[in-house]
This record gives sequence, structure tokens and C-alpha cells, in this order.
Amino acid sequence: MGHSGENIRAVAHRHNLPVEHPDSLIDVELPVPGIGPRDLLVKVEAVSVNPVDVKLRQGDGADGLAHVLGFDAAGTVLAAGDEVTRFHPGDEVYYAGSIDRPGTNSRLHAVDERIVGGKPRSLGFTEAAALPLTAITAWETLFERFRLGPDSTGALLVLGGAGGVGSILIQLAKELTSMTVIASASRPESADWVKEMGADHVVDHSGDLAGQIEALSPGGVTHVLSPHTEGMVPLFAEILAPGGEIVAIDEPESLDILPLKEKSITWHWELMFTRPSFQTGDMIEQQRLLDRVAEMVDAGRLRSTMRESFRPIDAENLKRAHALVESGRSIGKVVVTGWD
Repeated sequence: MGHSGENIRAVAHRHNLPVEHPDSLIDVELPVPGIGPRDLLVKVEAVSVNPVDVKLRQGDGADGLAHVLGFDAAGTVLAAGDEVTRFHPGDEVYYAGSIDRPGTNSRLHAVDERIVGGKPRSLGFTEAAALPLTAITAWETLFERFRLGPDSTGALLVLGGAGGVGSILIQLAKELTSMTVIASASRPESADWVKEMGADHVVDHSGDLAGQIEALSPGGVTHVLSPHTEGMVPLFAEILAPGGEIVAIDEPESLDILPLKEKSITWHWELMFTRPSFQTGDMIEQQRLLDRVAEMVDAGRLRSTMRESFRPIDAENLKRAHALVESGRSIGKVVVTGWD
């Protein structure tokens, strides 16, 4: 592809270290990634940081080799594999990558075209990079796990509504379903944010959640998004209506869902990496939903969830972004953009 032999800038981690450690993330030079027949080589212009990045940086798999983190990216196609059908060099794209391949915190990145969407034309790379991972998670939650549609009514509780997934899920639910959306937020600034995203009601998850839910939705809510599940099952059993449904997107240490049986409540998992990890026959659905999200953004029906951005893409700024996400107090998304 004319790029062999060159090295590119990237940000990697070699050891699992606290974010304040000088070597928790490091600037490195790496070879240009090779691309397979279905792959694009993308010149990365902006990335965003998600809880999964923090989890991998803190995790137990580091072996002293340079591992590049990062899933969300927006950039420009430089080269395409022989079997690529949709994209061409020069196309602007956005995507959330795969957990099985090197990450997007890299000047050039290889990605399967089936999980790549055309970047929203009305957004710059910075705003676009905030969206893919959370939009895929939210879309799969609403339309594949819950199987909601335009006529679906009921009450959807979005816990941690000001988080990355909550911020886009609230918007999608309001635009594409007839659900009443109740978002939880515990601070005035996060409550303001979820209202901006379109939530019909806001509850404070640091207070008496069951009482607040009962006042808003007598008989309980029909659907719950749970980004923080540890210890929550008894509350879910209380606040969900019979036949209700939960989607969990985190990894609780332990889980006993027996309290849900009495009300015949359904438990779903959502992991947006399932399709690329297993190369499922319907992997292309992630491209389709990213294209649909881009169309909605360009039509003014969805907005970017970017709240903060740091420039340029380097170890120092990625540490700042990781620290913000790790604090559990970030609102919307934090993006790191540009290579100075």
C-alpha cells in the first residue's frame, strides 16, 4: 500500500498502572498496520475515551509489550483492501472498532469496513468521534435487545443518564420510539444535560429511587438500562412492572437475578463487540446503524454527545481523558483530537 517500512505515532500502555503514573500511557512509534481484504486503513483524526479503555488500562493483561487502546475514531480512509465494497480513499468515516485488534489511539488504524459508517457530514471529526461506540450500544439495546419500535410505549429508565451511552440512548429513544424516558442524574449539571438530551423526567439515583419512580410511573417502569449493576437487582425487582426488561452493559462482580423471577422480568446483556469478535453473519448491521445515526445527525434529529475535548492526541491528553472517565463524574463524552 506504499506505507511499508514507515513508523507511525501512537499511544500505548505496557503495564497496568494507575492513571497518574507517568508510564500509564506512553507515546510510541509503531509500524504501519497491515490490512486484510475487508479492511480499511484509516488516518485517525480524533478518538474518544470510553469506560472500556479505562478497564483495559487498569486490567491484568499487560505483558510489557506496547498495546494500543482506543475504540472510537473518526478519520479519513487512506487505503482499502481488495474485497472492500463500500469505501474509497478520501472517504470520511467513523467507527468503534473491535476488541480483538489494536486500538485507535494511533495515527493510522486498520478496521473491517463492515463495522464502519460514513461520518456525519454536518460534524467535524472531533464531534463525530464521540458517537460510534455509545451509539452502537444504545441502538442495539433499544432495537435488538428490547425490540422497541416507533409505536412502543411504556416507561424507560436510563440509569446514569448523563453518561456516554445514556446521552445518546435518550435521544434515540425520543426520536425513534414513543417511550416515556426517565433519566437518573445525581448532580444539577448532569440533570440539566439529560434534559438537554430530551429526557421527559429526571430522578436522583442518590435518593429514594423507588419512591421517585412510583410517583412518575405508578406500577413501575417497563424497561431499564443499567450501566452500574452491582447490588441493583433487588431495586430492579421492585421498580420494574411485571414482564419488564433490563439491559445491562457492565460487568458486575457477582449477579443473582432470582429476585426478578416473580415478575417474569427479562434480563439482557449488551456488548457491542459481540458482532466483530465473532464475525457474525450480520456484522454489517453496525455499518447500517452508524449510517442511520449519521443521517439523523445531519437531519438535526440527533446531536453529538461530546462535552469536552483535548488537543493533540498524545499520552498526556489521553491520560487526562482517562482520568475524567475514571472519575465517574464525566458528562457526555470526552474526545482527544488532532496530531500536532
